[in-house]
Amino acid sequence: MTTYQYIEVENTKVFYREAGELGKPTILLLHGFPSASHMFRNLIPILEKEYHIIAPDYPGFGNTISPDRNEFSYTFDNITRILELFIEKLKINKYVLYVFDYGAPIGFRLAKNHPERVNAIISQNGNIYREGLGEKWAAREEYWANPTPVKRESYRKAFAAETIRHQYIDGTEEGKVSPDGYMLDIAYVSRVGNDEIQLDLIFDYQNNIRLYPDFQQYLREHQPSLLAVWGKNDVSFIPEGAKAFKRDLPEAEIHLLNSGHFALETHVEEIGELILCFLKQLNL
Repeated sequence: MTTYQYIEVENTKVFYREAGELGKPTILLLHGFPSASHMFRNLIPILEKEYHIIAPDYPGFGNTISPDRNEFSYTFDNITRILELFIEKLKINKYVLYVFDYGAPIGFRLAKNHPERVNAIISQNGNIYREGLGEKWAAREEYWANPTPVKRESYRKAFAAETIRHQYIDGTEEGKVSPDGYMLDIAYVSRVGNDEIQLDLIFDYQNNIRLYPDFQQYLREHQPSLLAVWGKNDVSFIPEGAKAFKRDLPEAEIHLLNSGHFALETHVEEIGELILCFLKQLNL
């Protein structure tokens, strides 16, 4: 049974979902943009019988009570720092890392900083390779190289209601995606002040790409067991990003599903079964 809790971390009140028994191997579920831990609402019941599940909302997302932008710099480094403190407060010494979208640069920072804590990695459309960047990223790189207030304002379209809806439904069969997920995400990003937080993070994303070589070096040095399970029709993080894991982890397990970016919305049972089989093979 899932419980819904808060814990104080510095000046942030972090919301998280917890399920499964303490003492069983922990899976840390890291959500993406523009979502929150609710994206795992259907995956948690599949995993909780065998594993202890922790799924936090980041500062600036979901139900986490976050500081004002004048008091907290919304960067991926800072979000990672809060999550490191969150993990330490919960006394989680080892975990399987599940990363999706924004969860990838956050999760791989965690892994790079504390490789001894990571039992295995599951990447669901969680990219750390240039090969995995879709066409839209060329425009973002031009913005990062030549930032202007006008260009910053133009990225409000990234969290417009219709953009969010299409993040969910593009690349999926018609009628297979419930509106519940994207309607909740639309409500989250529509809150007063959240727009500027999301614009800050869009600008800071350039630092994630600069860290790709470091993340890849971590893989080569530590050789964690890795399962990549991707919606192959994702236009943000294309399948080449999943395939690229093989370059650094020859034993990586790769599965491409007929879905889009939010593959859990259409293929949660299949993804859940792949995770259970993958971890069972590792005796976790």
